[in-house]
Amino acid sequence: MNKLILAASAFALMTGAALASSSDGVVAKINADARVITLESGQSYTVPRDVALPAIQAGEKISIQLNDEGDRVQSVLR
Repeated sequence: MNKLILAASAFALMTGAALASSSDGVVAKINADARVITLESGQSYTVPRDVALPAIQAGEKISIQLNDEGDRVQSVLR
């Protein structure tokens, strides 16, 4: 029984670390100077300076990858 609990706990820890959130959508507007992307859904994301900001334009579909807490952009994918 103890081995089963230990295995379940280890699995829960490993899967929790892999749960990063993402947001897919179409770009409504982008302010490259301020590094803010606004999607058509109304969601806005500020891209940190240490994250590459691809050359995107309004109307393009993108995916924004966030950290586990969902409060920091980790990447922007076209």
